[in-house]
Amino acid sequence: MQVQEQPESPQTGAPRLQRSIVLVGLMGAGKSTVGRRLAAALHLPFYDADQEIETAAGCTISDFFERYGEAAFRDGERRVIARLLEGPRHVLATGGGAFMDAGTRQLIKQQGLSIWLRAGIELLMTRVAKRQTRPLLQTGDPRATMEKLMAERYPTYAQADLTVDSNGGPHDTVVQQILAHLSATGVKSIA
Repeated sequence: MQVQEQPESPQTGAPRLQRSIVLVGLMGAGKSTVGRRLAAALHLPFYDADQEIETAAGCTISDFFERYGEAAFRDGERRVIARLLEGPRHVLATGGGAFMDAGTRQLIKQQGLSIWLRAGIELLMTRVAKRQTRPLLQTGDPRATMEKLMAERYPTYAQADLTVDSNGGPHDTVVQQILAHLSATGVKSIA
């Protein structure tokens, strides 16, 4: 991996990217909300991998998990992410388990700039409580499940190119932190 400097785009003043930005992290970290705002700031399209998967499958992720299981979901998720990363530059929010799949992680490392939105348990639980459609949290003790996921996934998420704390403040603060990093490094890209 090399850091290459890219000048700002003369039309927009936004940093120019050679690769797509891929947001990774647990459910509730703010990937979709931050992703939309980051894409707008960079004048790039935004994609939510979960929405793209639901469109391709013709059903919700919860229904897909129930019908076919997690292994089939991860296979479809890898294919959708590969298709998106082959296209023009954009900002992509992935599902919480996407970066855990070695094949998907390799695709992201080769074709994107990965950013881990790290969040603590209290923030994650507050955010996921707003939606009852999280298949992995359909357990008797969602908090224990989330803590287990954090223990399992955080070491892998730490392999991302950049880590930004999603600390419960405004999402725009997280976006500004990412933009500041991109500007400070001359726009980090993988060559």
